Amino acid sequence: MDATMSLPKTDISNEKSSPFNAEPEEGLSFSSVTLRKLPHLGDYLPASDLPSRPNPLERNQYFHPTEGFYVSPSDVILRQIVYDLSGKFSDTSHLAYTRAGPRRQIFFDTAMVRAAIVTCGGLCPGLNTVIRELVVGLWELYGVREIYGVIAGYRGFYSSEPVQLTLKMVDGWHKRGGTALETSRGGFDLHKIVDGIQQRGFNQVYIIGGDGTMRGAVKIVEEVRRRKLNISVTGIPKTVDNDVGIIDRSFGFQTAVEMAQQAINAAHVEAESAVNGIGLVKLMGRSTGHIALHATLSSCDVDCCLIPENDFFLEGPGGLFKFLERRLRENGHAVVVVAEGAGQDIIPRTEAQREDRDESGNPTFLDVGGWLKVELKRWWARDHPGELIAVKYIDPTYMIRAVPANATDNLYCTLLAHSAIHGVMAGYTGFVPGPINGSYAYIPLEEVARARNEVNTRNHKWAWVRSVTNQPDFVQT
Repeated sequence: MDATMSLPKTDISNEKSSPFNAEPEEGLSFSSVTLRKLPHLGDYLPASDLPSRPNPLERNQYFHPTEGFYVSPSDVILRQIVYDLSGKFSDTSHLAYTRAGPRRQIFFDTAMVRAAIVTCGGLCPGLNTVIRELVVGLWELYGVREIYGVIAGYRGFYSSEPVQLTLKMVDGWHKRGGTALETSRGGFDLHKIVDGIQQRGFNQVYIIGGDGTMRGAVKIVEEVRRRKLNISVTGIPKTVDNDVGIIDRSFGFQTAVEMAQQAINAAHVEAESAVNGIGLVKLMGRSTGHIALHATLSSCDVDCCLIPENDFFLEGPGGLFKFLERRLRENGHAVVVVAEGAGQDIIPRTEAQREDRDESGNPTFLDVGGWLKVELKRWWARDHPGELIAVKYIDPTYMIRAVPANATDNLYCTLLAHSAIHGVMAGYTGFVPGPINGSYAYIPLEEVARARNEVNTRNHKWAWVRSVTNQPDFVQT
């Protein structure tokens, strides 16, 4: 359920100092903000079972909260900050989320906290940083000493003993790629998982994973609530593809784009060093092409970017082959970046391949890079017999996702972990911390599990790609 708050009218003044100003005739105002309701343990537990207490940061001898340090329940983050001033929306209710950060009152006796941390799904730069900072934040800020790592993803809650984590143990984890807790896909058995959480006395659960993991976390929250357990569950969204909706970006994404540059640079060197050389790079992105898009814009060496959100075809006017033929004639080489989820509908599949699923139940993707390499060679041999061509195919997937996070992602992971801890201590549950328009907020877990972050091929970012590469729009006439 959402709450609507009235705000003072906010006017945007009409500045006429520049002839380039395009403000409307009258000032702009809005009167209400709709705040997304954030689940709380108090929603289903009686007040007698959930007494509030002062934040232990007040007693920390090394830390003295100053005025403005604590976040007020009325502090919100607006979802939308870009508006068309020509529109009329003074009566529109503006969507907002609760601001993340420490609260003056908390709902856990920190001496009695038993926290569990689990990583699920594939690898992503920054996983170990998030784990480390969860341990550091719980230990140093709140004095929690019972912190456990759950091994091998969701199945670890019922199939193995958790590992107790200490400051000394996690000290250098942020410098390592992968996850020190190990991970796996699948293994989601709701009742076994919640039974394991309950039997081991965990009352705080930090779940790090992608969209499938978040959907599983929603079910865990619902089951915990059904059993009326005093257990707070938070999801920390992890996807190197950056396909999690609502938040600005997912951790590890910037590291992935940075590492993708090395593959693109290598493909460019290989391509320009060969006769009719084509450098072909496949980057991660099953359903979204954010890595391919950002890597293309930042490299300046890419001639064509293929993403799942934009269909393409090979033969005929406006197709990929004609475009590459022109580039090879003009420059002698070309570089193509393709996201792994692109072109899946035009790759021939056997009946078995159409039915194949991975451990999480997702359709198994065929290797679009390997297929495209074969098709490029076949096309050239057919249309230009006797002429040389060199297609250099590079797939850096596991190199990219297995590296440690860069400085920007490490900073992000730290703030993400600490935001999660503060929210859990405040009694919130079923939420995801993350940046919205640069400020950290708490978002209902169910909403994040449903949301998608696809590349909008109608906005300016895709227009930038088109202008940088001058590639066709692949619209068949």
